Amino acid sequence: KKKGKTKKLKQKIKPDEAPVQEMEQAEIEVTENKSESGACFPPTFSVSEIKNKQRRHAMFLKLKEEKRKQKLELKKKKKKERKALGDQAPPKEVPKTIENQRIYDETTVNPEDEEVAFDEGTDEFSAYFNRLTNPKVLITTSDRPRGRTVRFCEQLATMIPHAHVYYRRGLALKRVIPQCISRGFTYLMVINEDRKVPNGLVLCHLPDGPTAHFKVSSVRLRKEMKRRGKDPTEHVPEVILNNFTTRLGHSIGRMFAALFPHDPQFVGRQVATFHNQRDFIFFRFHRYIFKNEKKVGIQELGPRFTLKLRSLQKGTFDSKFGEYEWVHKRHEMDSSRRKFHL
Repeated sequence: KKKGKTKKLKQKIKPDEAPVQEMEQAEIEVTENKSESGACFPPTFSVSEIKNKQRRHAMFLKLKEEKRKQKLELKKKKKKERKALGDQAPPKEVPKTIENQRIYDETTVNPEDEEVAFDEGTDEFSAYFNRLTNPKVLITTSDRPRGRTVRFCEQLATMIPHAHVYYRRGLALKRVIPQCISRGFTYLMVINEDRKVPNGLVLCHLPDGPTAHFKVSSVRLRKEMKRRGKDPTEHVPEVILNNFTTRLGHSIGRMFAALFPHDPQFVGRQVATFHNQRDFIFFRFHRYIFKNEKKVGIQELGPRFTLKLRSLQKGTFDSKFGEYEWVHKRHEMDSSRRKFHL
């Protein structure tokens, strides 16, 4: 038997060209319709039903883009309607936020109240507001501070007039406070740190208190800020206190105001702002310039940080036998998110 190689015959099958052309035309029409109307989804469509993760993510992005376009078109339509109506257009709806839906607090301070005026005349800060004393601040840290905390203290000293930075060297605060009083300091500011990051601030008014403990977050030093201005000058800055409306907030605001000298120097054009919103106190330090009668240029100098009040104690710092006016209870849940303390 002779072994021969068998050649396989390749049969070229020629399908009908007409059905293929019809299919291609149908696909082109579908893609054109999709491109004109955007991604079309059925009303009962749910992205979570897609099992493939990549397809699910891609479909979610398409759905999100579709909603964004619909929202933009609706906004443009309303704008055209308002422009067509002119003066007869209905007033704009005010968006509901936690801040404007805030529940009224009974301890809200009325500046014209006689009882409030009497308390202001007899509290621990009355000597400062009557211009009998000038502020002098000592800034110190916890034991063995790291570089970021040290730089933060130095920048605070350049911002607060008559502020001096000293290192603890292992001394307890009960021993530091009598030394501060004997040397004429009116404030003791202690910056605590955790994992090389400033996380706490103890502010003690001398000689009779009170003492406030704050949580510190979102610290930004000057080198970390974009488009910052030159370093602050030695001029006394202006102080702005926003939204310290309750009794507790009023006392905290007076404590911040007593950090700076009473008479600001407007030549320096520097402003220190304490803005209270939802019990978070945001601090900013700016320099301003008047461009014309209507426009003002603002330049941030730094540093910036956020404070959250943890406790307010009567008298000077005493962790064991101190009497507390107010303590933040973490697990005490209010009946509403719109209720605040400051």
